[in-house]
Amino acid sequence: MPISDYMRALRAKVGHDVVLTPSVTGLVFDDAGRLLLARHATADLWAAPGGAIDPDERPVDAVVRELWEETGLHVEPVALAGVFGGPEFRVRYENGDVTAYVISMFECRVLAGRPRPDGDEIRELRWVGRDELAALTLSPWARVMLPQLFESRGRPLVPTPTWRPPVG
Repeated sequence: MPISDYMRALRAKVGHDVVLTPSVTGLVFDDAGRLLLARHATADLWAAPGGAIDPDERPVDAVVRELWEETGLHVEPVALAGVFGGPEFRVRYENGDVTAYVISMFECRVLAGRPRPDGDEIRELRWVGRDELAALTLSPWARVMLPQLFESRGRPLVPTPTWRPPVG
């Protein structure tokens, strides 16, 4: 589902203004250490699959739901890779809506299913090695985060803060 009923109702109230949106991403690696990436239908960009967390939904449930909806995979979250946000996580959609995502990224293992794009939000799925990332048109956050996530696989990635308290 491209936009939830909750977000549709919120957008009716705030228009195109920036909306801070909690979301999830599933990092699914195959036995060769390649990461499953999704090519989005609207923006034609590659990123790891995921989406917004619904009101009252637990993030771990959201990542299981999103990966099922977008990829046909039943996954189990096995580790929290980190929680990320910032300027590269801001998206301006074609209709003018602006969203600033804060993404909880979970490393997941596949319990069942075969990768298949949903045909609505996701146009294509592909297993990608770290050395193949540069050849893809990645979303801004994926361009920054995916190389680091390959390196930190299996342990949390904590970015270096850029904000500092005022001196004096």
